[in-house]
Amino acid sequence: MKISQKGLYALQAMMMLARHYNQGAIRIRDVAYEEGLPEKFLELILLELKNARIVESVRGAKGGYRLRRAPSEIHLSEIVRLIDGPLAPFGDAEQLRSLIDRDAEHRALYKVFLDVRDAAARILEHTSLADIVGPKSSETKKGRRKKGETAGVLPMVVHGNPRNKDE
Repeated sequence: MKISQKGLYALQAMMMLARHYNQGAIRIRDVAYEEGLPEKFLELILLELKNARIVESVRGAKGGYRLRRAPSEIHLSEIVRLIDGPLAPFGDAEQLRSLIDRDAEHRALYKVFLDVRDAAARILEHTSLADIVGPKSSETKKGRRKKGETAGVLPMVVHGNPRNKDE
């Protein structure tokens, strides 16, 4: 599973909206600034989330965006699937099951991919925005990225198969 930059931005924006859930609508400019996200790209992401009825927009002087449901009712799987699509490197679960049925020679490999997809899906389906947001700490503000700087992708670590025996 790979999360795109767009998906990462969507998750970051949703976390910010979750932290401010009971404070009314938040302007795009404020979300972009607080999260270090490009404002124009964020507009497109929030529009997509609005069309999916996950967030809503509020017009006027106190306008902006807010979550349509409580943070505890919005799961990461919903956001990831909306922005990045299926949770598997080879498509959705049905495609993998089809490959398992059709390709006997590689069946074991596709079963592993299905297991990985299912495990990732379970974690994302059982993790809500409320689970990952907490009180804002001073460390978060110190760690704010500069304009144009993007978040790095964290490497996935697989135990039991070290690249170098000395590691």
